[in-house]
Amino acid sequence: MTDARLRRGRGSLAVGFFVQGVTFALLVTRIPAIQDRYGISDGLLPLFLAAVPVLAGVSSVLTEKVVARIGPGAVLRWAQPVVLLALLGVGAGTALWEVAVALGVFGLAVGALDASMNMLGVSLQRAYGRSIMLGFHAAYSLGGIAGASLAWVGAHWHLSLFVSYLPVVAVLLPAAFIGSRWYVDGEPGPVAREAGEKGTGGVAFRLLLPLCLVMTFAYIGDSTVSNWSAKYLQDVLHSSEELATVPYNAYMVTTLLGRSIGDFGVRRLGAALVVRCGAVLAALGFAVVAVAPGAWVGMAGFTVLGLGLSVIVPQTFAAAGRLFPGSSDVAVARLNVFNYVGFLIGSPLVGALGDAWSYRGAMVVPMVLVLVTVGYATSFGSSPARYGGGHERPRTVDVG
Repeated sequence: MTDARLRRGRGSLAVGFFVQGVTFALLVTRIPAIQDRYGISDGLLPLFLAAVPVLAGVSSVLTEKVVARIGPGAVLRWAQPVVLLALLGVGAGTALWEVAVALGVFGLAVGALDASMNMLGVSLQRAYGRSIMLGFHAAYSLGGIAGASLAWVGAHWHLSLFVSYLPVVAVLLPAAFIGSRWYVDGEPGPVAREAGEKGTGGVAFRLLLPLCLVMTFAYIGDSTVSNWSAKYLQDVLHSSEELATVPYNAYMVTTLLGRSIGDFGVRRLGAALVVRCGAVLAALGFAVVAVAPGAWVGMAGFTVLGLGLSVIVPQTFAAAGRLFPGSSDVAVARLNVFNYVGFLIGSPLVGALGDAWSYRGAMVVPMVLVLVTVGYATSFGSSPARYGGGHERPRTVDVG
């Protein structure tokens, strides 16, 4: 595989991560507006929010089978346009069944997209021989900032969802499709030698389980921010609808910061220490949100949260790739399911606790769960996880 091809593959995949960041942010930051447009009650809202990760999890499992035949690049090439069109569908409907169909299509497509996107990232990191995974997720965070900013503009000018979404989809759809020409599926990894693997295609679940739990806890935290930060600020901290779009933006700014410097930290300090520090910071952020007396302190808590959670998910995918080098696509697809398990648990859990008890108290649950990640940090390895500082794997080419 040539240097130029790897560089093009890295750049085009970063564009794919960016586009998905924009798309997802435009959906989750306008949840109050979606709820108002379709008359979705507070009791029914968690069911709508839960349907997306359920369908995405099913799709991720199916993607494991599909990529074995056509490769993750082909899956991502077609899944991303469908996600964008489904977003437009959310803004175009008027009836409850229409938004249900649009969200269903969004969930199925986003499961295939997330799995294939991270498969490509893991295989490219293996080809590079050093930590680059956090850089892809930094592109996602940058997209999230752009999407949340566009959502703020829509709320500020009282634009309809369709008017807000249409120009974004019109720009990103052709950009994503053109950029997909340079995706690199990567070369097969070395023969798997890890304990518990059978041949080159086996993935022992008992070895993957700690990473699955970390992924679940991280996405319970992330889904709390994505699905409830706007509502929390508006209903609990009494902010305006316009200001309620800001916490997710602030969260994405600090995830961008954390992921931009995270690869350097992993190379020098090791993944385990980086993940431990991230978990502690995330727990501190949840604690601040839970006791915030007003909107600005609440936004500060969500900001700290982003810095902490930013490193956990990318490193979990990367650790799965290291643990199962000969079958990383299978490991990533199965691990990705727990992304949606976290969303499935997190969104209804926070909503149920908020209705039955208080939304402030509900913030304590993800705080405790993310702290549990500290105990599982050894699953990320030590020296083999550094990709730097004397531990970088030898490679014959420098691909930038």
